[in-house]
Amino acid sequence: MSGWKGAIAATLVGLAFWQSIIVISDVPRFILPPPTLVAETIWTSRALLAEHASITMIEVLLGLAFGALLGGLSAIVLAASPMARTLVRPMLVFSQAIPVFALAPILTLWLGYGLSSKIFMALIIIYFPITSSFFDALMRTNPEWLNLARIMGASPTRIMWHIRIPAAKPGFASGLRLAAVYAPIGAIIGEWVGASRGLGYLMLLANGRAKTDLMFAALLTLAILTVLLHTAINKLCDKTLDQKTVQ
Repeated sequence: MSGWKGAIAATLVGLAFWQSIIVISDVPRFILPPPTLVAETIWTSRALLAEHASITMIEVLLGLAFGALLGGLSAIVLAASPMARTLVRPMLVFSQAIPVFALAPILTLWLGYGLSSKIFMALIIIYFPITSSFFDALMRTNPEWLNLARIMGASPTRIMWHIRIPAAKPGFASGLRLAAVYAPIGAIIGEWVGASRGLGYLMLLANGRAKTDLMFAALLTLAILTVLLHTAINKLCDKTLDQKTVQ
C-alpha cells in the first residue's frame, strides 16, 4: 500500500507544480491547459479516448508478446552457440545505433498503415532490452551447478532447459519490466508516422486542430495505461519468481 501512497503523493505534487507554472507565468491555455481543463476533457471525451486507447493497447500487448518470445529465443540461441555470439551479437548492437524514428517510415511503407507496422515498431524497441537482459543472466549461471551437471552426464540441452533457463528467469523478468515501459513508445511512434486510429494519431489530430487540452488528455491516458501495464507485468514477474523460490 505504501507504493500506492507514494504514487498518489507524487501525482499530487506534479499537479501542484503544473498548476503553479500556469499561475506564475500566466501562460495561455492553448499552450499549456490547466489540470482541471484536462481532467474535464478526459471525462467529456472518455468514449473517444477509450476507442483510440484500445487500439494502442492492442498494438502494445501484441508487440510485447512477440518481442518477449523472440527476445527470449534469441537469448537462448546466443547463450547456447558461440558461433551465434560471434556473428549475431555485433549485429544486434549495431541495430541499436539506428534511430527508431528512422525505421518507422520504412516499416509503414513495407507493412502499411494498419496494426502490423505499429506492432513491429513495438517489437523492435523492446527486442534488444529483453534479449540483452536474458542473455546476460544465462551467461552468469553458477559455474558449480554447470560443472556438477556435466559430471553427472547431462547434455547441453538438458543443462540449458533445467539449469540455465530457470536460473536466468530474474534476468528475463528485468527485461520484461523494461519492455512494458518501452513498448508504448514504439506503438506511438508508429502511429505518428502513419495511422488513422490510436492515441498517437489522436495527439497529432488534436495538435493540428489546436485542441491542446485533448492532446494532453491523450498523453495522460497513455501515461496511465503504461503505468498500469508496468504494474501488471511487475506483479506477474514477482509472483512467478516467488513461486520458483517456494519450489
